[in-house]
Amino acid sequence: MKSAVKWVGIALLFLVVTVIAALLIIPRFIDARAFREPLEKMVSAATGRTFSVGGDVRLSLFPWAGVSFEELRLGNPAGFAEPEFVTIKAFEVRVKLLPLLFRDVRVDRLVVSDPVVFLVKNKDGRVNYDFGSQPAAGAKPAAPGTGLPFQSLAAGEVSIREGGIALIDHKKGSRHDLSGVNLSLKDVTLDRPVEFSLSAAVNRKPVSAQGRFGPVGENIGKGRVPVQLTVEAAGQLKLLATGALENLLAGPRAEAAIDVAEFSPRKLLAEFGLSPPATADPNALERLSLKAAVKAGADSFRLSDGTLELDQSKVNFNLTAKEFNRPSVAFELSLDQIDLDRYLPPPAEAKTAGPAPSPAVAANAKTDYGPLRRLVMDGTIQIGRLAVAKAKVDNVTLKIFARDGVLSADPFDLKLYQGRASGKAVVNVKGERPVTEVQLAVDQVQANPLLKDLVGKDFIEGAASARLGLSLAGEDPASLKQSLNGQGRIDFADGAVVGVDLANMVRNVKTAFAGEAPSGPKPRTDFSELAVPFTIQNGVFRTPEALLRSPLLRLQAAGSADLVREILDFRVEPKLVGTIKGQGDAKERTGLSVPVLVSGSFASPVFRPDLESLARDQLKGILPPTGAAGGTPLKEKAGGVLRNILPGKK
Repeated sequence: MKSAVKWVGIALLFLVVTVIAALLIIPRFIDARAFREPLEKMVSAATGRTFSVGGDVRLSLFPWAGVSFEELRLGNPAGFAEPEFVTIKAFEVRVKLLPLLFRDVRVDRLVVSDPVVFLVKNKDGRVNYDFGSQPAAGAKPAAPGTGLPFQSLAAGEVSIREGGIALIDHKKGSRHDLSGVNLSLKDVTLDRPVEFSLSAAVNRKPVSAQGRFGPVGENIGKGRVPVQLTVEAAGQLKLLATGALENLLAGPRAEAAIDVAEFSPRKLLAEFGLSPPATADPNALERLSLKAAVKAGADSFRLSDGTLELDQSKVNFNLTAKEFNRPSVAFELSLDQIDLDRYLPPPAEAKTAGPAPSPAVAANAKTDYGPLRRLVMDGTIQIGRLAVAKAKVDNVTLKIFARDGVLSADPFDLKLYQGRASGKAVVNVKGERPVTEVQLAVDQVQANPLLKDLVGKDFIEGAASARLGLSLAGEDPASLKQSLNGQGRIDFADGAVVGVDLANMVRNVKTAFAGEAPSGPKPRTDFSELAVPFTIQNGVFRTPEALLRSPLLRLQAAGSADLVREILDFRVEPKLVGTIKGQGDAKERTGLSVPVLVSGSFASPVFRPDLESLARDQLKGILPPTGAAGGTPLKEKAGGVLRNILPGKK
């Protein structure tokens, strides 16, 4: 019996030695390079691109089963100047064979050395990282929800060394490089958290990330995996994210609390060799911080409890997006205050931004409104104080809706210059040209400071109220003006027309229209009421009877203003009253009032007396009937009329 056991032991020992010897010797007699050509053909068939292994192929079976390759190259599709999509200097993996029989993967090392990925966009818009959505010929699509092909995993070292990514855009003529990419994972297991570190250089500026994830657990890809990540960039940016990943195989979801410490966007861009945007205020974009909770899935995304601080502004927000192929977006945004003019380009750059496109080019360039037609949106915006185009607005409330190509701000409400404005605006992009409709109500807005801030003009004072409805179509300013239609009414109370003394103009033709330079304070026409009803048709503003009332003067004006050609054509009919008792006093004042014609352009209006009309009206009362003799009395009467029209003439 003892002899039998002895011989069985010897046999087993011999078998083990033989197997070990075979594992050590066999790789010496196997030409691993013979696998190179089949491997190249298999990868080329799967990707539709050239694939080559240029260096040695090494194989080992004991104590670890391992394989290593050198000079791997995966090519680009035809039509790209760059020959490769990916290059890898060396690839090595070593695993234990026996545990593989029990779906237990034990990796000694997996190292990828000097991988470089070229992400290229051609001038025609094609990209080299689009492999198409269809599987390669002969390939079977993976069955969903089957899980990973192993039950447990352990790895001593997993690393990427000295990798790189090149972002090349031939359409923009730009290139950005991410170099020195080093990723390291140590002691990878499924039952303990795994530490990792990542470092790289973006345009030669350091970027690093470190953190941990796990434990992954036994139900690989189905459970909840905690994740903690810290990212630092160029000594400026620091981001901390703490959260978890769930159901990575079946229905991946992620959630995290994100905290971006305060940094300077302007300095960060400069560190990476990027030019910060030119802003009217050179001190803008100096401070930015962000906090938010993020939840994301395959078909939804949510930001909640968000707080963003930009320079002196603070925004609180919530945002939800889902159904990305037909995006449905809901948001709430509350902003304490912001001066948008600070972030616009400087005036000099805005004027010299580039030549305007030729009419032919502009006509051929069509905006794609497809994304807006698919958009579904429901949002609320509240702003405590807003400065835009130098105008100052308070307590802005705005409801925004979008569905089926119709975007609306309904209602909007705001306070400005001691008054209030409210209404709604609708933009319809269902057709080839956007159509905009606006309903606006303005109450007791001080016109003078508003116009001074908005357009730098000082030509009217008073509390303005208005009711108007407008519609317009198109995109460029010319088509918007030509398509402008609508009607409304503007009323000013207790104000003045600045820069012209209408009362003196209609009474004194010589001094008002002979070009004599005025002396003393800037001329003005005070009024208690100014009402302007109007219509706009195809860009032409018309008022049938604008009325100005003041203690000593009544004016009626009628005419048009062509917004396209910027031409004025008005006639102002004056009526003087005798006292300053108020608007109810209709007593005629002595002297002669002269109608005024307003013509010229918006930039240079021209005022002149309507002497022809005045003379015709005055002479009607003294001309004899047809066929009757005039004589000397008629000449004397006509002369008196002319002396009234032209003071100083005898």
